[in-house]
Amino acid sequence: MLNIVLFEPEIPANTGNIGRTCVATGTRLHLIEPLGFRLNEKALKRAGMDYWNELDVTTYIDYADFLEKNPGAKIYMATTKASKVYTEAEYEDGCYIMFGKESAGIPEEILVQHREDCIRIPMCGDIRSLNLGNSAAIVLYEALRQNNFAGMNTEGHLHRLTWE
Repeated sequence: MLNIVLFEPEIPANTGNIGRTCVATGTRLHLIEPLGFRLNEKALKRAGMDYWNELDVTTYIDYADFLEKNPGAKIYMATTKASKVYTEAEYEDGCYIMFGKESAGIPEEILVQHREDCIRIPMCGDIRSLNLGNSAAIVLYEALRQNNFAGMNTEGHLHRLTWE
């Protein structure tokens, strides 16, 4: 199972969207406080639709608490400051992919301790960053692809018609 970690997320709709993606992919979600919202907020549940109750989610009081409760975790850190592209990483089953808060990302004090595990999504020009939900989906699906979409449905079925 893969793990998505959100470091101090601020926008409930982004976290709800990521939670829905986690349910759809069998991924565990980890939330490092402080959060910029309450977990019972309507915007969070609206973005997560009716999947939020199926989400495997754990919260932590801070980054130190996360590290303490996940000793030895292999953590990839998504940041615009990295030189390694996210497709260059080799995501093993059980790894953690961390994303920072919308306004500031992952603190540099944390990033400098994990230089080799920092990854980036390429962008054109002076764009500051992508939407958090989009970024999480991009990197997560690359990790799932590298793991052959283990345990996932890879075939679609029409509802009313059949494929010719």
